[in-house]
Formats: sequence, C-alpha cells, structure tokens
Amino acid sequence: MGYKEQYDFWLEDAYFDEKTRQELKSIEGNEKEIEDRFYKELEFGTGGLRGVIGAGTNRMNIYTVRKATQGLANYIISQGGKEKGVAIAYDSRRMSPEFADEAALCLAANGIKAYVFDALRPTPELSFALRYLGCISGIVITASHNPPEYNGYKAYWEDGAQVTAPKDKEIIEEVKKVTDYHQVKTMDKDEAVKAGLYQVIGAEIDDAYMVELKKQIIHPEIIKEVADDIRIVYSPFHGTGNVPVRRILSELGFKHVYVVPEQELPDPDFTTLDYPNPEDPKAFTLALKLAKEKNADIVLATDPDADRLGIYALDTKSGEYVPFTGNMSGMLIAEYILRERTATGKMPENPALVTTIVTTNMARAISDDYKVKFIEVLTGFKYIGEQIKWFEQSGSNNYVFGLEESYGCLAGTHARDKDAVVAVMCLCEMAAWCKKNGITVWDQMLKLYEKYGYFKETQYAITLKGIDGSKQIAEMMDKLRGNPPKNFGELKVKELRDYDRDVTTDMETGEQRPTGLPKSNVLYFDLTNDSWCCARPSGTEPKIKFYMGVKGNSLEDAQDKVEKLTEALKAYL
Repeated sequence: MGYKEQYDFWLEDAYFDEKTRQELKSIEGNEKEIEDRFYKELEFGTGGLRGVIGAGTNRMNIYTVRKATQGLANYIISQGGKEKGVAIAYDSRRMSPEFADEAALCLAANGIKAYVFDALRPTPELSFALRYLGCISGIVITASHNPPEYNGYKAYWEDGAQVTAPKDKEIIEEVKKVTDYHQVKTMDKDEAVKAGLYQVIGAEIDDAYMVELKKQIIHPEIIKEVADDIRIVYSPFHGTGNVPVRRILSELGFKHVYVVPEQELPDPDFTTLDYPNPEDPKAFTLALKLAKEKNADIVLATDPDADRLGIYALDTKSGEYVPFTGNMSGMLIAEYILRERTATGKMPENPALVTTIVTTNMARAISDDYKVKFIEVLTGFKYIGEQIKWFEQSGSNNYVFGLEESYGCLAGTHARDKDAVVAVMCLCEMAAWCKKNGITVWDQMLKLYEKYGYFKETQYAITLKGIDGSKQIAEMMDKLRGNPPKNFGELKVKELRDYDRDVTTDMETGEQRPTGLPKSNVLYFDLTNDSWCCARPSGTEPKIKFYMGVKGNSLEDAQDKVEKLTEALKAYL
C-alpha cells in the first residue's frame, strides 16, 4: 500500500477509533502532512520506537504501540518466556500512561502477565524491577530528552539491559511480521486484572531499589559530617526523578536540598524548558537562579526519565557556576569510586570499568592509574549492560563503573542501564568529600586535569529530516567510508575503524585487522596528538553526529585544539 492507500485505510477501517479518524480528517488535502505520517512504518529499531505523537503509521499512537507489543509478545512466546511476565514503566510525557496500558493489555491478551507501575518511574528503576520480579522482558514508555511532541518505547530483556544482538534483530523481525493491524490482540483492562494478567506494582519495588542504591555509598560518615554545610540545588525537569532523588538524598542525611519549584511537578509540555535535556545550558536557567539565592555548592538536573544527569558546580574564585559535560561528571564519580574503594579495601577482585568508543580518553588514564581493566564498547548503554551480563556468566571481571559521554553512568549492578538516581547520589557523596577537604567540586576537576591531562571533547551534529535527509546522511557516511580523509587540519589520521565492515586500517601501512566489536554504522578516526573523531548516524533522531576529543596542556590549550578540530571537520564536510 502507498501512503495514500494507508491514509484511506486508517480513515475508513472500523478498527481505528473515532478520535483517530477525526484527527486524520483534519489533515485532508494536506499532501505533505499525509505523506509524512504514512510514507513508512514508525521503525522498531534496536532502541525500540521513538517518534512524534499522532495518528498514522509513522507516528507514536496506541496502534503502533500495540503492533510493536504484539511482535514482542510473539517473540517472548517463541523463547518460552510467557510465564515470566513483563514489567512496564512510563514517564511524564503525553500519552505515556495510555501507551503503558495498551502494551500491558496486548501482552495480557497473549497470555503474558504485565507488571505495571502505579505512577511514573525512572527508566533505571524499570531495569531493576524486571530483574527483581524475574521477568523475561521490560518496556519503558519514554522519549527521554526529546521535545514534548515525542514519545517512545524501549524494550529490555531479562538481564535488565536494553535488548542487544542477536535478540534485537530477532524481535525487530517479529515486529515486522505483524503487517495486519487486525492480527494485534488486546483485551479489556478489568478482564485482564481478573485473570491475574495485569498487576499494579509500586512501593515494594521502590523500597528494594533504594536498598540497592545505598550499597554504592563508600563514606556515609562523611555525608553526616558535612550535612549541615553542603547545599544542593536539584531539578527533575518535570520528570520522573523528583521522588526517588529527594528520597535517597534525604535518607542519606543531606539536609539542604532545594528543588526548583517551577520544574518540580510532572508537565508533559515541559513549559519551563525549550528542550528537557541536561546537555542544554538554557535548561539550567531556573536552577542556577535558585543556586545563587541559596549559595549552593552544586546544581544537579536529571532528564525526564531520570537516566542522565547534568551538573554545574560553584567556582569560588570567580563566584560563577561552571558547567560539566557528561565526560567530566563521569570522570569525577569514576575517579572517586576507584580511589576510595582502593583506599578502603572495598575494591572487588579483577575490577573493570566499561565505557563507549566516543567517551573521553581520560577514562583509560584513570583506569590504568588504579589498575582497573578498561573496556570500550559501541555507543549505547545497552552494550555496557551486556558486559555486566558477560562478567557474571564468565566470572572474568567484576563491574565497578560504566559511563558514556551523553551524561549517563552506572555505579553498581542493580540496574543494567544508565541511572541518574545513583549518579546523583554518588556525585553528592563526592561533593561531600570535597567539602570535608576544603575544596570545591570544580577544584577537584582541575586536580584531575592536572594529573591526567586536559582532555576535552565536543560534538557536532547535522539534522536532516524526511526522506531526503536519510539519503543525505547515507551519502555523507559513504563519502567518509569510500574516500576517508588523510588528515583533519594539522592532525593526521593514524587509524580508521569501520565498525560496519569490522575493519581497522592502519593508514600508514595499509595493514588491516578486525575491530573486535559488533557491526554498527560507525567510523572512528584515531588522530595524532591524542586526538580522535567519530561519525555516527543517530539511531533515534534524523541526524548525523560527529564526536571529537583532544588532549591539551591547559584548559585554554584544550579548547583551542578542539575548536581547530571542529573547523577542520566542517571544512572537510
């Protein structure tokens, strides 16, 4: 069926409700809008679904959610996991509770029990809950930090991580097989509850999750010692972090935690934010205003599904609050954990730190310093979660910490996805340690730079929407792959890693070897002077991302180097 036939089918078939039909009637005659909504199916990719909410095959709605869930249900049944059930969580976005229920009732109609949270919860708590309940799978309804018109659907497997190969591709194939909406099962909610196939979960999971988080605290005595002095400002960005973050900080004894009142409550329109993303400096406007009023030591914000943490810290010399990238905050937490676990004898045997190929190279330097095995994986926290599973299966290593540059990290193995609640807790403990030692969090960052080198990273992204955009992104990757640059400005390309072809090429000798990582449409250029550049089309947005990193001998030198590398990349493109 072409997009016009699909439009007519949705408009006329009795399967679709009156509200959907009315929405579609309102765009009658608008060819461009009809084409955009129906030119393709909203793709169920390795990260699940993500798209604009609305009627149509290329939109997030109850029908596309049901269809994806039917595919997942078919896969669960094929794997003999029907009896284990599926845990479901959702965030504060529009339609999140409705999509969670649609998924639950589709599963129930397939004879699979759904455990649904009673209210919004963080993504990492879902990762914890499905393992706690012994489920085969998990679903989170969230579009993370995307704009308000979006929602999404992430699928997890029984190890608690987002689905990885080969299961991700197998589930995608099952979803693709569901071509007829009339094949999709659903049932009445009261009937599902009566049949024991729909169970509401909540407080018991929350309590167990808190117990696990607290196991990551190394120095509870330091928190108590400085509790009267340390001041923390926090914003949940209208999302799921508000309740668990306040609870954990309160139970640990932090006394002065100020929550940004305008951003405290759930708001699907994110009224106070252009973009609910802790990477966006504008998102911190209200938090920084409150921080100045309260003379806060640190300013923290979690994204709407509370898996990523952004921070600012006071620089007492300038009186200003300094922004930290995800690499910087991740390094502060990592170095603190490795140092203090080593010093207190709490480091497990064969410890490992796991990071992604686009994360700061400072992670390797710190791991080497504390004699911790350093492992790099592809971009996406599910690959870090997968390493934890492999460690448990093989007994080869003990996971201590994992992070990615996009403001996500995980201390401990209670979850298998990035967890901003545990990140807040660890960061606040580290800030308490700084307070006790008479330094600021910014001072501590400078100490790390002095010791390990002034590592600096940046990103450059090009957004290209629609059918033409996808084509242009593919052409850009083909150009980089087929005719790779020999240098970026003054920096020579030493090595090119093509993860799609599983080939690492020495650019001087032409020698080739495997990359050692799974197949992925990613190109990594290892450059001279401890620099690098990586190209990767986004899996969730219509954009291509370029990640870059340098190492300088001062803040200014690193900034200058990263700017030059960015300009050289733009010139090449």
